[in-house]
Amino acid sequence: MAQIIDRRLNGKNKSAVNRRRFIERYRTQIKKAVSDAIAGRSITEIEKGEKISIPSKDISEPTFRHGSGGTRENVHPGNKEFITGDKIPRPGGGGGRGRGKQASNSGEGMDDFVFQLSKEEFLEFFFEDLELPNLVKTQIAKIPDVRKQRAGHTHDGTPSNINVVRSMRGATGRRIALRAPYAKRLEELEAELQGLLLVCGETDARVVRVRKEMDDIRRKMSAIPFIDPFDLRYNNRIEKPKPTTQAVMFCIMDISGSMDQSKKDIAKRFFILLYLFLTRAYEKIELVFISHHTVAKEVSEEDFFYSRETGGTVVSSALKLMSEIMQARYPTGDWNIYAAQASDGDNWNDDSPICRDILISKIAPLVQYFAYIEITNENPQNLWREYLSVQSMCSNFAMQRIESVNEIYPVFRELFKKQLA
Repeated sequence: MAQIIDRRLNGKNKSAVNRRRFIERYRTQIKKAVSDAIAGRSITEIEKGEKISIPSKDISEPTFRHGSGGTRENVHPGNKEFITGDKIPRPGGGGGRGRGKQASNSGEGMDDFVFQLSKEEFLEFFFEDLELPNLVKTQIAKIPDVRKQRAGHTHDGTPSNINVVRSMRGATGRRIALRAPYAKRLEELEAELQGLLLVCGETDARVVRVRKEMDDIRRKMSAIPFIDPFDLRYNNRIEKPKPTTQAVMFCIMDISGSMDQSKKDIAKRFFILLYLFLTRAYEKIELVFISHHTVAKEVSEEDFFYSRETGGTVVSSALKLMSEIMQARYPTGDWNIYAAQASDGDNWNDDSPICRDILISKIAPLVQYFAYIEITNENPQNLWREYLSVQSMCSNFAMQRIESVNEIYPVFRELFKKQLA
């Protein structure tokens, strides 16, 4: 059977359809390979593509062959070992194909198929079994909202959209333009009539002719309509996409003395992962960084991850600041609000109940999701215990503990796993 191989160079994206078809056909194998690749890469490499291998047996085409057993008659040429009528013993369990556990001396085989996934394809498989919880306002990510916007004037429309000023201005200009030739001719006839009256009487034929022509001109001028359908102008309105798929992500972190740089690095990787996750569902994402020790403040990303303060910890100061920023800059009618808080669990004892009350009354009702991660290998402290009560009362609040970097992926997937219907 002849095989034709097309070695022509493909232009950019010309094989996109075949590529997508291949990915769909071997989705199970590619997904398993992506899962294996995730286990061996750091979070800082999450945006890169991946070279994966698919076992050759998974992409081989089905063929028909004789199975083991049954009676078959074949004619073979004779040799020094067999003569006519001899029966050839059936081969062993391997079927003569060298599929046993012993090594083969044939030197033949087939390598696994290597396939390069792009960044977008890799992230698609990574996020496939995850979802953004409580997408209440924007299942809209695929149904863009639009709003009406003024866009000049048009010659037709509904009476309610007539622009009176623009229409009257056009009518005035039209009347001036149409009357101009008549006005000039009327002025000439009036001058001629004055000259004729000086030398002739009213009954003179020339005077009668001039007066008749003047009457005709005045009648034509009066016949020009005050406003014509041609003069009407209507306000034109077009539909412009309204940016409804926008979200704000609040990053809250303790920067007191107990949060060393290693814990901040874990928090940073978690925040990066959450940001990449949100980009899968929203077109526009804003970030707000709030750091706190005893006092909270909104800071830049650089200060958020690398500044360090000494002293105690008052977590409620950060939650209060977040509530104030939400009310001032991010109305829930326009924004989907997400928050992630990272801490080592250390907090002033009397402050933890205040944190619980703020979350339940002021923050949880307004956010789509609030994720709390506690980065510590010690026993849970009072903040964790208070947050447990928040979790039991608020379905959009989740919390997990992280002890090392290799736990970030499992914790993230647990926080954002698909919710069963």
